[in-house]
Amino acid sequence: MPQMLLPIFPPELTLINERIGFQKKDGRVYYFNGMMPLFSHHEKDLPSFRFITAQLVVLGNATQAEIVRSFGISTISMKRYVKRYRERGPAGFFEKPRRRGPGVLSKDMLEKVQNLLDQGMETPAIAKELVLKADTLNKAIRDGRLHKAKKKRLS
Repeated sequence: MPQMLLPIFPPELTLINERIGFQKKDGRVYYFNGMMPLFSHHEKDLPSFRFITAQLVVLGNATQAEIVRSFGISTISMKRYVKRYRERGPAGFFEKPRRRGPGVLSKDMLEKVQNLLDQGMETPAIAKELVLKADTLNKAIRDGRLHKAKKKRLS
């Protein structure tokens, strides 16, 4: 798995370009437009860092290349920050990550499905009856959580 590149914040004022600069002081990072402060965040606050750098690019105050050079982050990361800002705005950097919902095949549901399989029903019919996807049932069969009844052969 690739290692995340963290931004570099030197203690002295560093220019991103001729108008925009940043400075790390007492564990905080301050951004300046000339002499006027723009924004500040804690040095370990990655969502705020991603937000302000994307905002600087989207508003035309800095280029992606200038941000990448100044902070030592990867180009693709900067592109992702800008895309997120354009699609979801500032809130996109502070949303809680989405978690998967509960599994569809609970213990009770697995028992129901297995009873129907034992009665000889086919997976598409079971899926339709129980309002499930046939692919979900087939995956459970492949994983070994369910098993199909053996078909009887005519001799």
